[in-house]
Amino acid sequence: MSLDSVKVMEKSNKSNESEKKKKKKKKRKKQNNVRNSEGEEEEGKGCWIKFRVMVCCQPSTSSDVDDTTTLGSSKSGASVKSSNEQQPAVPVSSSSTTATATSNAESSLSTPIISEELKMFSHLKTFSFLDLKLATRNFRPESLLGEGGFGCVFKGWVEENGTAPVKPGTGLTVAVKTLNLDGLQGHKEWLAEINYLGNLLHPNLVKLVGYCIEDDQRLLVYEFMPRGSLENHLFRRSLPLPWSIRMRIALGAAKGLSFLHEEALKPVIYRDFKTSNILLDADYNAKLSDFGLAKDAPDEGKTHVSTRVMGTYGYAAPEYVMTGHLTSMSDVYSFGVVLLEILTGRRSMDKNRPSGEHNLVEWARPHLLDRRRFYRLLDPRLEGHFSIKGAQKVTQLAAQCLSRDFKMRPKMSQVVEVLKPLPMLKDMASSSYYFQTMQAERLKAGSGSGSGRGLGSRNGQPVFRTLSSPHGQAGSSPYRHQLPSPKPKGATT
Repeated sequence: MSLDSVKVMEKSNKSNESEKKKKKKKKRKKQNNVRNSEGEEEEGKGCWIKFRVMVCCQPSTSSDVDDTTTLGSSKSGASVKSSNEQQPAVPVSSSSTTATATSNAESSLSTPIISEELKMFSHLKTFSFLDLKLATRNFRPESLLGEGGFGCVFKGWVEENGTAPVKPGTGLTVAVKTLNLDGLQGHKEWLAEINYLGNLLHPNLVKLVGYCIEDDQRLLVYEFMPRGSLENHLFRRSLPLPWSIRMRIALGAAKGLSFLHEEALKPVIYRDFKTSNILLDADYNAKLSDFGLAKDAPDEGKTHVSTRVMGTYGYAAPEYVMTGHLTSMSDVYSFGVVLLEILTGRRSMDKNRPSGEHNLVEWARPHLLDRRRFYRLLDPRLEGHFSIKGAQKVTQLAAQCLSRDFKMRPKMSQVVEVLKPLPMLKDMASSSYYFQTMQAERLKAGSGSGSGRGLGSRNGQPVFRTLSSPHGQAGSSPYRHQLPSPKPKGATT
């Protein structure tokens, strides 16, 4: 055999070997791909609940909406009413697009533990969407109680010891809150409601009966509060609340906050204390509702929680708005604002009033600590049917709660002790010479007309809570009757 033929054979052998090696590599790649796909299938089977929840968290519209936008987000992050109710409280450097991306990222990170957290609250009832659809008579307008940032609230009836719907007027009356799929509050808020109200039980917190998580549906089921919200009674009813009932409501709300701050196993900062979130039962007992913005209090050794500034204009503590540092004293300030609203019958923010009186706190400050002028704060609709000593105590307490130095504000347990005797005081001003003098001075000052209240107007209370519906009804009472809103997906006419 010649040398050339030997070289040819060697080359062919080498080429054959290289082809074999290539084939082996291809074979290995195929095997690895098969193994990977099998592993993914196994992981998918093992985490089907997680996958389902993640699918449920996808927005129903083509555009993503930020459910935890900061106060300073642009109009694209939260719909703004034509009256410009939605306003930023502080400037934010990042754009709304960045905020949305951050929110979506946070949401996707939180979804894997959703099913685990829901399992913690076995005492809560799990409703099917069909049950709640039938319980509310197909979410018909006649069942609508109101609408807030989360969505619509409907009245319904279910079995007392079950989840099945029953005839209206029988069984357990409930309030069914639906998630507005086009809103900004979102799944994160829905979960926060369950985490807090599912774990916190107190006479002055609204009771969460159960929830529904089915496909893209998110609903919450609460005990029904027949008297509606404190906001309705103070600003939307022609008959004023009697003084003793106002004091009872203030005491009940204070007990609710005191429990959250000082008695709960893990203290909670409510962060959205206002009249529309104080609901009343048949006996006017106050209960706090809407825990979508609640935050865990700082751990021991820490002074505050740093968080995005969210809330409602006129209620948020100034130091929180300026720094984002959240403490229990932020709630105390908000309580002071509500106490002023109860005392005066005025909204925390009311643009319908004369210049200088738009902001309730700023208007009231000069009168709070002046014993000769405090009567100018009192709701003229009470017509002297209030306790003089009680009114003095309330004005002093409000001044302490509204202190610009948050360290000087009282604890809510101290507030409760001050309020306890006030509903029982009988020294009515109408029977005293002192009140007659007050009335004469009021008429002389021209402040007795009570005009400019702006009853029934939302312009009086601009909202900067960004967890609102696209129609600008954030912060509105869940028991305020409004125009019918779109029914939840799956409802029929």
